[in-house]
Amino acid sequence: MNKNELITSASEISGISKKTTEEVVKATLTAIETALQNGETVKLPGFGTFEIRNRSARVGKNPRTGETVKIPASKSPVFKAGKVLKDAVNK
Repeated sequence: MNKNELITSASEISGISKKTTEEVVKATLTAIETALQNGETVKLPGFGTFEIRNRSARVGKNPRTGETVKIPASKSPVFKAGKVLKDAVNK
């Protein structure tokens, strides 16, 4: 399912217009993105948790040349599914 399909599905389920649903979805994604940029964790009970994990610097290898490459430290967004979502998927 892509973003447009998500908007269409949410619009049909809620009975709200597609345009309004699109605005709500975009606002929700922007709010999650902003919170993660600020180092906050976003917890949605029953659904899951979005958080940032720090990845330390490390040495990797270029598969073509075999040359070692320094990979800088970075932050990575992570989603951990909640129990209710896991149970629904495994039903």
